[in-house]
Amino acid sequence: MKPHLQATEQLIAQPGSRALIPTPAAVLDIDAFERNVMKMQARAKAAGLALRPHAKSHKCSALALRQIEAGAVGVCCAKLAEAEALAAAGVAQILVTSPITGATQAERAAALAEDLADFRIVLDHPDGAVELGAAAQGLIQVLIDVDPGMGRTGVHDAAQALAVWRAIQVQPNLTLLGVQCYGGNWQHMEGANERAAAVADGMVRLKAVIAALRDAGAPVGVVTGGGTGTFAADAAQGVLTEVQPGSYAFMDREYRDCLKADPDGAFEQALTIAATVISTNNPKWVTVDAGLKAFATDGPLPVPLTPKFAASAYHFFGDEHGMLMRTPGQAIERGERVDFVPPHIDPTLDRYEVIHLVRGDALVEIVPIEARGASQ
Repeated sequence: MKPHLQATEQLIAQPGSRALIPTPAAVLDIDAFERNVMKMQARAKAAGLALRPHAKSHKCSALALRQIEAGAVGVCCAKLAEAEALAAAGVAQILVTSPITGATQAERAAALAEDLADFRIVLDHPDGAVELGAAAQGLIQVLIDVDPGMGRTGVHDAAQALAVWRAIQVQPNLTLLGVQCYGGNWQHMEGANERAAAVADGMVRLKAVIAALRDAGAPVGVVTGGGTGTFAADAAQGVLTEVQPGSYAFMDREYRDCLKADPDGAFEQALTIAATVISTNNPKWVTVDAGLKAFATDGPLPVPLTPKFAASAYHFFGDEHGMLMRTPGQAIERGERVDFVPPHIDPTLDRYEVIHLVRGDALVEIVPIEARGASQ
């Protein structure tokens, strides 16, 4: 273990050790996390939906297992490498939500199917079925990925879906469970009505594909998709049987900005990035030790959560540093701690090796992010 992590582990037995965590650090309020998990679990149950949280938000087996223990049917992984890392750490119910290509990836998927109690993977092309069928040593559960209109992955229409189904049918070791449809671009639309309208349009496309598959004899039992921002709209449509939200357990600025007071945003800010003021020499700002390497840069800027700094604007100040503007009359000392709301939780956590779990001011556990950087 690296020296800075060893030093952090020694803090667990010390009262008030949260304030001593070396920064920048990913810090999870485990009580808030557990409340978020139970709230989403209850929402899914009330809607008659299975909950399969997307682990791309945290890439951490300890948190995935907590979600499953709370009632989730399993987790989603974006890539094979994510699934491999979590499987090696004891997560046994995994859906890979991105299509794969080529014999090598098919062999890796087949190995996961052999090792896990419940492994599933999406396909969006007949060749994918051929490759996976050739690699399979036993039965592999598959779903047909349906494009909701993004043009990223998935079959575009019923004709393409039927072509994939025909390719699956001739592979004795592939069994179709159903379909997946995820509108990633819907999740951060501002306003519940706008998100609901987008979901409704996407479900028209999805229902047409499902009807064509069922008419052709395909066993479409599972219809999985959705996310944190569209849960209410997904549930109202009544098409999905399973939902894949991820960020609800942690939250971030991106979701805060678009969801505001909507029910889909009624989750606590459980995950923060802790930073330290390292320089106070400039009269207009102070410098913190969290810069480009501490936060994702594909969304809005991080915002201070610590009340003293709530009115202070943050700006990136280089790879290692951040600029935090002073507010009039506010004295700031070197060594002061600042907690930030991360801008986009998924790629922010990908910058960290571990997550520090805290209850109140006490550091209670340090858990590895096993699938950090697992993009293959």
